[in-house]
Amino acid sequence: MKRATGALLGLAIGDAMGYPTEFEEIGQIARRHPDWRQLPLPVPALITDDTQMTLALARAVRRAGELTPQSLVPPLRDEFVVWARSPENNRAPGRTCLTACALLGRPERPWQEASQLGSKGCGANMRVAPLGLVPGLTERQLSGAAQLQSALTHGHPTALAASDLTARTVRLLLDGVAPAELPALLRAHAQAQRTHYDAYWLDDLAAHAGISEPELYLARGWDECLGVLDRLDAALAAPDREADPCLATGAGWIAEEALATGLLCFLLFPDDPVTAVRRAAYSSGDSDSLACLAGAFAGAHAGADAWPADWVHRIEHRDELLALGAFWD
Repeated sequence: MKRATGALLGLAIGDAMGYPTEFEEIGQIARRHPDWRQLPLPVPALITDDTQMTLALARAVRRAGELTPQSLVPPLRDEFVVWARSPENNRAPGRTCLTACALLGRPERPWQEASQLGSKGCGANMRVAPLGLVPGLTERQLSGAAQLQSALTHGHPTALAASDLTARTVRLLLDGVAPAELPALLRAHAQAQRTHYDAYWLDDLAAHAGISEPELYLARGWDECLGVLDRLDAALAAPDREADPCLATGAGWIAEEALATGLLCFLLFPDDPVTAVRRAAYSSGDSDSLACLAGAFAGAHAGADAWPADWVHRIEHRDELLALGAFWD
């Protein structure tokens, strides 16, 4: 099924589809496209910073080899700085990422000093999907690496927790878990991890945040994720497939809402990846990030053949996306 390839293609397709609708209300989108189920993939199909940073993370993960904090941080730091300084970094990048990457570009400073501890924007979990694609990771590696890649830019505990859950969602789908089982599995993970701080992966990040008891650092993040999972459950109990999904689980500008609303769009149409991505892109919130996540989830579930061939042919960075997918498939 080539699930890793499907996830990466879906992520980029969703990103490109949501690019023109980001920052627009439903009424504005409807004036150009009255039927959300017919929302087209733009020509050319240009991606945003969401896919750019996903590719940066993917390259770093490949360079790292066996994942440890020591092997991952140097290439990840390098890739993020290269992205930040690139002339192609003109796709509405997030302020948190730009600020943190500028600090990461000072090699004499530890990465913890670059982390934006007050930010839980979706910029961390919009890019984390590649970690869910790496075969053979232990539970600790998956959670630790997902949280660490967030911490380099977004140090807020909710950004860490949502990144962990997003990567885990991708991994579960690659492993063949039924979509309907995801909310309960994510809830169980959040509850089990609520007071767990892995200093091997996060080092002294909690101390930089002024937290004297590290085990309490992530509790707020897991609690906020559990709260949005409640909203997801409520939305799925009485699904309204024609409504703006942001009304149910949030606009997606912040990490936990991006996870929940991207996942909602996928779970409303688990066997129709194209429709799931269209639903996410045709929304009043952070449309490119929502569709990016919905596409990653849908592609991880359905595989590469889920996406129309003409869409795949014209998506920006197609060759690199296909090469990375083939590597992990």
